[in-house]
Amino acid sequence: MSTINWAPLCELIHAHQKFLLSCHVRPDADALGSELALACFLRELGKDVRVINPSAHPKSMEFLVQEHEVRYVGDGVSTAEFEWAEVHIVLDTSAWSQLPGLANFYRKTDSKKVIIDHHVSSDSLGAEEFKDVTSPATGCLVYDLGRALNCSLNPEIATLLYAAIATDTGWFRFPSTTAYTMQIISELIKAGAEPHQIYELLYEQNNLPQLRLMGRVLGQVQTDFDGLLAYTIVSCEDFSATGTTPVDTEGLVNYCLTLAGTQAAFIAVEQRSRQVKISFRSRTAWDVSKVAESFGGGDTDRPPVRC
Repeated sequence: MSTINWAPLCELIHAHQKFLLSCHVRPDADALGSELALACFLRELGKDVRVINPSAHPKSMEFLVQEHEVRYVGDGVSTAEFEWAEVHIVLDTSAWSQLPGLANFYRKTDSKKVIIDHHVSSDSLGAEEFKDVTSPATGCLVYDLGRALNCSLNPEIATLLYAAIATDTGWFRFPSTTAYTMQIISELIKAGAEPHQIYELLYEQNNLPQLRLMGRVLGQVQTDFDGLLAYTIVSCEDFSATGTTPVDTEGLVNYCLTLAGTQAAFIAVEQRSRQVKISFRSRTAWDVSKVAESFGGGDTDRPPVRC
């Protein structure tokens, strides 16, 4: 169970009506699933909720959104929509670099600011933090918050939180997975989550261009440091040749860690702006987030190691 004392956040929630929820740029299933599950809990309590993110979510996660209205900066979002909120909650990040386009709103807003996160990387966002770096996923924290609020589970919330937790634990392979993690998963399945369907919707909906990109990317994998590091580079030429975009590289870095003996990996993806986005992963206690931070990034999806 989380080490967080949820009582102050529960009091804050009960004392306010208008909530704005956000997560990090290029949201993964933990960010989006946690965010929307919290939206469901808040609406169950009769709260008004809006969701605005720094960027759009991948099409593969559209099944999580369903009837929710999820907007993103640049999609006609105005300053007034941020000023509307009494409480602005950011989930699955506590790093300014993960909030492009949204950071200025967050800095200037008069709303109460809250962070719910499990990442090691952390900036001073001027918010009240509810953070547990030993938690395997933000989805686990939102589950615990829902219990603290005496909210109920239903198939939609169960699906959202299952997707969040399963993906951020590497489908329960990472060392951060505990007996309590599996207790949560058991409750989510009882509430209506269907693991086989969630996996299929997340990972078995590729189109032919995406498979061709995967072939090119994996064909370019290289190793260094006697095989401890594996990496691959994706150029704009790769996207042009396969009819894909940078978002189609999501998750490809994880294949680098399937090489025997590999302890860390990264993928370097050239963007349309000619900038290069690098995503790091590690299978051990190596804190690759320090590398990301040295380049102005952060919130690397390194599975936390429980001591």
